Amino acid sequence: MPHLTRRGTLQAATAADRMGVGVPGYAHPLVAPVEWAELTRPGAPLHWTVLNVANGPGARPDPHCLEAAGRLRNAGVRVLGRLDVAYGARTFAELISDGHRFRDWYRVDGFYLDRCPVEGADLPGVRRLASTLSGLADDGAHLVLGQGTHPHPGYAEIAHQLVTFSGPWADYRWSQVAEWTADHPPERFCHLVHGLPRTHLDEAVRIARWQGAGTVFLTDRSDRDGQNDPYEALPGYWDEIVSRIGPGVSE
Repeated sequence: MPHLTRRGTLQAATAADRMGVGVPGYAHPLVAPVEWAELTRPGAPLHWTVLNVANGPGARPDPHCLEAAGRLRNAGVRVLGRLDVAYGARTFAELISDGHRFRDWYRVDGFYLDRCPVEGADLPGVRRLASTLSGLADDGAHLVLGQGTHPHPGYAEIAHQLVTFSGPWADYRWSQVAEWTADHPPERFCHLVHGLPRTHLDEAVRIARWQGAGTVFLTDRSDRDGQNDPYEALPGYWDEIVSRIGPGVSE
């Protein structure tokens, strides 16, 4: 268990300069057309967005997802294909096959490894997977590990970014950051927070900056009894998020 602490003001200030939004995956473009359109808004501080066709790339190319992904790429937004690692339960061959389909059909810029293992014992397998996926792109695929908690520090060496928090505001407001994260710049970490009331938006942004998260997704939508995905739609205060963490914004 890593020792937990809060980060110093120097890291917090640096994070403020670099903070942006990572979208963990909206609903299908036919279901959420407004959400997908908003991602191409000029000036939105987007670091990446996740494409999840059918719990992965699906069985065949989806024309609506092809169109949505193309619009995002044309707008300069990085598109990541979602691969469900299932905490190590899925085989290497299955995941690489899905990765090829994402690349060939949707020309993704990288991959979001959802439900990625966190223990040191799983590092070799994830390292092999990450290395192979990275080779699918000519200039190296962008890799984000969607772990949702602080993993073994070794994972920071095998991906561009780690999701070190994913959960409700009730937990996030009292969260702390693993001490080893101070050895890495803010752009290496992402926080995903749901059930966040508008009245606490500023507080959540301050926590993210203080803890050194360079990428965030904040939403007032909730995961009610695990029956819905709070990240499938825009938060009610999307415009406020854009204005608070846009380029050059700081505390």
